[in-house]
Amino acid sequence: MAEPAGRILVVDDEADIRDALEMVLRYEKHEVATAPDGDRALAAIEKDPPDVVLLDVKMPGRDGIEVLEEIRRRRPGLPVVMISGHADRSTGWEAARRGAFDFLDKPLDEGQVLVTVRNALAMRRAESEVAALRGKVAERWRILGTTSAIRDVLATVEKVAPTQARVLLTGGNGTGKELVARNVHERSHRWRGPFVEVNCAAIPRELVESELFGHEKGSFTGAVASRPGKFEQADGGTLFLDEIGDMDLSAQAKVLRALEEGTIERVGGRGPVPVDVRVVAATNKDLLEEVAGGRFREDLYYRLAVVPIHLPPLSARREDVPLLARHFLEEACKRNDLEPRRRLSEEALALLSRQEWPGNVRQLRNLVERVAILCPGPEVGSADLEPYLAPRPQRPGDPFTGCATFEEFKEQAERMFLLQRLEENGWNVKHTAEVLAMQRSNLYKKIEKYGLR
Repeated sequence: MAEPAGRILVVDDEADIRDALEMVLRYEKHEVATAPDGDRALAAIEKDPPDVVLLDVKMPGRDGIEVLEEIRRRRPGLPVVMISGHADRSTGWEAARRGAFDFLDKPLDEGQVLVTVRNALAMRRAESEVAALRGKVAERWRILGTTSAIRDVLATVEKVAPTQARVLLTGGNGTGKELVARNVHERSHRWRGPFVEVNCAAIPRELVESELFGHEKGSFTGAVASRPGKFEQADGGTLFLDEIGDMDLSAQAKVLRALEEGTIERVGGRGPVPVDVRVVAATNKDLLEEVAGGRFREDLYYRLAVVPIHLPPLSARREDVPLLARHFLEEACKRNDLEPRRRLSEEALALLSRQEWPGNVRQLRNLVERVAILCPGPEVGSADLEPYLAPRPQRPGDPFTGCATFEEFKEQAERMFLLQRLEENGWNVKHTAEVLAMQRSNLYKKIEKYGLR
């Protein structure tokens, strides 16, 4: 199958060289433009960007190295092949240092020119495909929101993703912990590697070691073949340990050793296997409370929580509800081929914003998809939503009836307690912390966590 042709810009002050290269390249079905100097080359690149530039080093006015530098500044992904009749090692090194794709000597060899152009086009197309793929991935895992709480999450992800630091994600069910884990992976240098997810709460206790570290054939009843575990599967990428707070203590000890030593050992294995894995963990539990209760290893906690990120409940970022609801509605219509496309009325958006959302973003997403499918008309109004909201009956003066889990109950109780004490002390954080025998920094974190303002 023939290679697809490209747009090539030839820049040389010698008309014979330009004409010869143009003829050779056109014969190979490439589209060719020429320029006799650096200024006209830069103008041509701006007007109709080529796929590859063949650039002479020695030209009147701006020389090729200077033009190369300007091209790299304006269009860093554009491959530039330097050509020269005055070639020496220092010129080639300088061109490579400034970002040239390759360097060809005059007199030019026709076959070498074509091979070099073909390689440059292949690299250009590969980079374009990767950029397009990353764009699709970024869109799929995009974190939506404009509130300060979600902006803080995004800012932390931007800072930590390019590093090797482990990340601990905390927050209620449905707040988007997997979404944030995906973003940490996709924005890291490991994005080409695998993203392997493990739900620690879903693995039976007797299979945890085999699931995480793999096993050899015959190591236990039913082990009919050797199998790599999740750590090995994530080698070179990211391992997402979801619901890490539900892992039993014996498995925690083995995970700790894997993190400390960078090796694992399969069940029935004969020695350590090196693994290069970045771990992102998530939990809806208060791990420090689990540590205090002897249910979670303190040393593992500090290994995991190098950079902690707390995901706020949807009730603490109500301003984001309309944005999220519109996005989920558009997504649901595309996924289910719904025509005409649905839209949410302003009254419907206001009604959604007033809800408590104990299931957080996941609950909102599911509700919007349900309504998109069942709504009889193109506009979703508040009357269309009300049958599916089904608020829990709440006794007057009882703030805990809406809590779906014990964790939510504890968070609500802590929030009310802190709010009461802050109001009693005129919102003097320093004095309130002293009264509560709490570090001021910890109180600030609680204020941020519960959106107390």
